[in-house]
Amino acid sequence: MQTHDQDPANLEFSPSQMAAMGSAVLRRVVDHLATIQDQAVRGEVDAAELCRTLREPAPEQAAALEPLLDSLFNDWIPRTFNTASPGYLAYIPSGGVFPATLAELIANGVNRYTGVWLAAPALVQLEANALEWLREWMQFPNSARGLFTTGGSMANFTAVVCARERGLGPDIRAGTMYTSDQVHHSVAKSARLAGIMPDRIRSIPVDDAFRMRMDVLAENIARDRATGLEPFLVVSSAGTTNTGAIDPLQDISALCREQDLWHHVDGAYGAFFHMCPELRPLLAGLPQADSLTLDPHKGMFLPYGTGALLVADGESLRAAHSVTASYMPTNPDDAELYDPHQYGPDLSRGFPGLRVWLSVKLFGAERYRAAIAEKRTLALDAARRVAAIPHLVMDAPPQLSLFAFHLDWPGSTHTAQNEATRELLERVTRRGKVMLTGCEVDGRYLGRVCILSFRTRRDRVDACVEHLAEESHAIIQARLK
Repeated sequence: MQTHDQDPANLEFSPSQMAAMGSAVLRRVVDHLATIQDQAVRGEVDAAELCRTLREPAPEQAAALEPLLDSLFNDWIPRTFNTASPGYLAYIPSGGVFPATLAELIANGVNRYTGVWLAAPALVQLEANALEWLREWMQFPNSARGLFTTGGSMANFTAVVCARERGLGPDIRAGTMYTSDQVHHSVAKSARLAGIMPDRIRSIPVDDAFRMRMDVLAENIARDRATGLEPFLVVSSAGTTNTGAIDPLQDISALCREQDLWHHVDGAYGAFFHMCPELRPLLAGLPQADSLTLDPHKGMFLPYGTGALLVADGESLRAAHSVTASYMPTNPDDAELYDPHQYGPDLSRGFPGLRVWLSVKLFGAERYRAAIAEKRTLALDAARRVAAIPHLVMDAPPQLSLFAFHLDWPGSTHTAQNEATRELLERVTRRGKVMLTGCEVDGRYLGRVCILSFRTRRDRVDACVEHLAEESHAIIQARLK
């Protein structure tokens, strides 16, 4: 498509061209979402040869939009994990509510700079409002400040940096941090990026419910202090990826206060259940943490790339990031008005807060709470029915909306059970209604069901249970012959 006056140096499109292009793209997106219930939940992703054929040099001449859209929507998008599907119960789902699509169109279309308050004061305030809503839902103190990130990994990294700055200063080599052996792998990566080497990370075993053991944690802290090291950080989980386990947050916070350690909670999966007052006892102690990772692209059903961090002592977050230069504009009232670049590593950035702000404005918090609570209700019911299926053993009942299980039968070995459980997940996924994934814990392969897409309703959960029952029966019958 050519620009309107055929001037090769002019990259503007005419208003009519922009309207036509926007209409064409929006039509494809809406058509895609309108049929998503019937689309395959996992496309053909054995696509190495396809990827090789897609390699090409940069084109010298402009291409027409419609053929590109044809390839995207007909050939390439279908060959993916359909993470927006109501049947996507794998990993941790991210549904992608439509208001966030509108927010991205606005944010990218107007292309305003929101890294510094003075450049877009009202827009930055909308983002500050969204962060304040997160603070209120998590019941963090008024002193808390936060930032939006690309996801939980960057939020965890920023929290480790804050804890390192407060607890260690320049002598970071002596610092030790503590996690459970079920913690998300991004925590170890974050520590390394923050200068905390693997030999200074203590992996604490878990109990029968996959929660960090307090006795072993306390022993490790005492042992490190006795050898002259400097314990400075405990990272707990509000919903692990493997089994959905919630560490004893209240006890960990109490120990950290007693030992003067920073307590960071990775709540990327589970923290948004705290929005629902009736579910807050499940996450008791979460508001007492020093920092909290949240993923709105999980618990708020937003598109990928929407993470967040809250830090109870906002000045600690600011102290870790506040650097200025003579060319930087100043905030006339930075004690009151949020200035993003003072609280995070990014200077050039998009406008991630608009996705959260517009979605909450268009839905309202009440509907969000209802949708989040429904996911737990569906998971509890599904787990009850799955546990009743012959030869399926429930390893981790849902603490929130994720549960884990494996196949077992008389005379079977762990190796055979692992193979059968893998086969079960693959057979269920191939039926096309739901996609399931598993994990390995202490040598045992577990199947997982994670219900966290706003599109996942009762009918799809019923299909999941039905297919698990039918396929597990078929597998066991074949194995017992």
